Formats: sequence, structure tokens, C-alpha cells
Amino acid sequence: MAEPEFDVFVTGTVFLDIIFTGLGRAPAGGHEVWTEGMGSSPGGVANLAVAASRLGLRTSLATAFGGDIYGEYCWHVLAELEGVDLGPARQFRNWHSPVTVSLAYDDDRAMITHAHPPPLGPTELIIDPPATRLAYADMAAERAAWLDHALDRGVRVFADVGWDETETWDTATLIERLRGCYAFVPNAGEAMGFTRTNSPGAALEVIRDWVPLAVVTAGTGGAFAADAETGETAWVPSLSVPALDPTGAGDVFLAGLMFGTLRELSLTHRLRFAGLCAALSVQQFGGALAAPGWADLAAWWAGAKGSERYARDFSFLPDLIPAGVDGKVRRAMATIGLGELLGSEEDDHDHDSAAPQ
Repeated sequence: MAEPEFDVFVTGTVFLDIIFTGLGRAPAGGHEVWTEGMGSSPGGVANLAVAASRLGLRTSLATAFGGDIYGEYCWHVLAELEGVDLGPARQFRNWHSPVTVSLAYDDDRAMITHAHPPPLGPTELIIDPPATRLAYADMAAERAAWLDHALDRGVRVFADVGWDETETWDTATLIERLRGCYAFVPNAGEAMGFTRTNSPGAALEVIRDWVPLAVVTAGTGGAFAADAETGETAWVPSLSVPALDPTGAGDVFLAGLMFGTLRELSLTHRLRFAGLCAALSVQQFGGALAAPGWADLAAWWAGAKGSERYARDFSFLPDLIPAGVDGKVRRAMATIGLGELLGSEEDDHDHDSAAPQ
């Protein structure tokens, strides 16, 4: 059988993220709050696509782009600067880009979003997905028609669902949408909601009957997982790092999990690698451009391998890091610059930073 053209196929909505960090307190009516840092970046499903591409996975993205300057910017960053294939994507001239403003404070974030439904949804946009090894599908709204085509070809599908704003937690519908999927990776709140349980571990015990690979992420509480194919179960603690902005960390974790799955790492090593990628991302401005590249991972290992614990827990990491990695990846800018949009090769972009000193 011929090698698939892509390692990862991703669908979902791309947002233009505007991130404010360093807030001393939450905004309140009648008061102005000044921030220490600001960054702009593609966000939404772009977080997963860029994170996967930066790990060297051949990544294809199907999504709708707005016909405004935000849409042009996001398309350019993804296709030209981050190497994401946009063959299945379309730009709609009379539709404006979804925008999210993220306010990071107290080790968490609040988000404000404005968006209209795209002219075409996933079912209409994707008739036949490209040949790929893994795929990502958001099960929050519907089970897309392309999913069955992918499953018939043996594609392993990673699914997520997002927060149920109605808080009805329709478990039966979710289980039907997950039919045939390889992995389900909700966060702890979502997992407990759909399973009617009161802890991530208890939620995992229910979810592991729904899919071969069940993973529940619990933020600073680490990640819980069970792999029916290998018989492994694992809990891995999160890495303690100074966090600037947690936006997109779950997507970066998922990209690391997909990479570890393709490299056939043990379940514990998959969780450790995914957690490391997520931990490095929260030290940067959120959105897609917070995702680490291999140079970031190599730099972390160079500093961490002197620790007996890290040397033991991440002993698998040197075998993953490509030889001769160097160079910085692109980070979020305070504003969308003209040079950035036109493809400037300048490495040091003007941006605000509120990273803890």
C-alpha cells in the first residue's frame, strides 16, 4: 500500500486570536485595565495544525477563511510560514474571520469571541478527505460525513467535543458520534460532564469503553489515559512551569499525543511528550504560534537532563529530537505587521512580552 500523503488531517474553525497577558485583575464595568503584554496569532484549530507541523508531521487543514485582512494573514502564516497544506481549505470573500480576544490572568483565561457560521460547514467543505494516517474531528456539532470515508480507509481518528454550553451532556449522542474513532481526548470538565462522574480518573473508567485510546487532560492535575490495544493505563503529572498564557495548550497536547502515537511510543511516554509540548506552549503567547518547535524541545532537554528525575522520565526524548535542529520558531506579534503579511524573512519580530522574570 502506498504511503499516505499526510500524517495528520485536521478540520475545524480558524480564529484570529488577540491575546492580552499580565492583567493584574479581571476587567469590570466602568474600569480600564492596562496589560503588560499582547500578541496576535492564528487560533482555534490552527493551534493543532501548527503544533503538528512544527513536530515534522505532514499536516493538511480543511477550514473556511474570511475574505478580510485577518483571513489573508491566517492563510499566509499557515500555508507559507508554517508549512500547513491548505488544499482542502477555501476563502470566502463575503465572510469575515472569526475573532477571539483572550484575557490571561490568575493562571487561567477568559475569552470573548465574535463569529458567524461559515458559508460551508465541514460536511459541505470536505467531500473526500486526503489520504492521511491520522485525522482530527470535533464532535460537538455533528458527525461529519467525511469521517466514515476516512474510517473505511483505516485512518485513526482523534476526536474532541468541547464544552457543552447547554450542560445537558447528551452521552448517547456523543457515543454515537464517536463510533469507529480511535481516540477521544476531552478535558476533565467535559469528561466528567458526559460521564456523570466527579473525578478525571472515574471519567476515564467510563470513556475507555467508548474508544480504544481514552485520554482525559486535567491541566495542572496531569493527564489520565487507557489504551485498549496495548493494555496500558497511565497517569502522568503536568510539568511545573511559569505560565504566561494557557490558550491552545490542549491543542498542543493533542499534537504531541498524535506524534507519539505515530512513533509508537508507550502510553506513558506519549503522555509525557504531549505534556512537555503543552508546558512549553503556555510559556508563550497563546494561539498557534505558542507551539514549540524541535529547537525548543532540544533546548529544554539540554537544561533538564541534569535532573535525575527528568533524565529518567524523559530518557526517550533524545531519540526523537532530529539531528542538527536549530533556529527559533515564529511567535505571536502584538499587531499584524505588513512585513509579516507579505512574507518578510525577518526573524526578530516586534512583540510585547509579559513573561515572568
